[in-house]
Amino acid sequence: MEYNTTKSKLINGEYGRHIQKMVEYAVDIKDRHLRTQQAHAIVKTMAFFSAGTKDTEDYWHKLWDHLFILSDYKLDVDAPFPMPMQEEETRIRSLEYPKHEIRFRPYGYLIESIINKIRTEEDCPDKEQAIVNVANHLKKQYLNWNRNSVSDELIADHLNELSQGELKLKANFRFSSTESILNDIEKTTAVNGILKGKNKRKKRNNNNNSNQNGMPSNLNRNKKLKRPIVNNNNNKQEKKA
Repeated sequence: MEYNTTKSKLINGEYGRHIQKMVEYAVDIKDRHLRTQQAHAIVKTMAFFSAGTKDTEDYWHKLWDHLFILSDYKLDVDAPFPMPMQEEETRIRSLEYPKHEIRFRPYGYLIESIINKIRTEEDCPDKEQAIVNVANHLKKQYLNWNRNSVSDELIADHLNELSQGELKLKANFRFSSTESILNDIEKTTAVNGILKGKNKRKKRNNNNNSNQNGMPSNLNRNKKLKRPIVNNNNNKQEKKA
């Protein structure tokens, strides 16, 4: 038994295996005149597999181009159209994952970019407020990762390391309380759950409305119509009367 894995590579699946075998046979014909006749016959056969307006020159030009491609540009015949230029094989490059060295994974890479951006800003009230926001955000991200224990001193040390000692917290600075941050996290999670539930119900209602207004559902479509029961005894009595 011959398997497809042992056969030659199928260059164009539109025409199938038999057309490709005919092309391979034509390439090996030594007589040029006979080889040209075989090529014309193959093109006429290919027309049965290719849709289009057969009265146009572009249609037959396309078929001859496909013939040369099927022959791997090895078919030397007297064709009505020149052989197309052989295109270089382009391979799809594998998508590379971004490789960033993240010092503290609970915070991610983007927060490091934000900190580096703040470092380049001149000293001003907006910069001081940005430092406060980043410090509280670091604590929030850390609590998302580990809610068992977190200290403000640890977050301050991380901010100092990420900013290479350039972003300093004021002596009277106080982090947001752990309780308030956890409440905000729980509220955000609850809101996301409610929105997700609403979207599911909305989608389900839309599907029900489409079944009622448009195509009936499978349940309604499969119901059999019940015919009314006719009392044959009454009909017989009416005829006797």
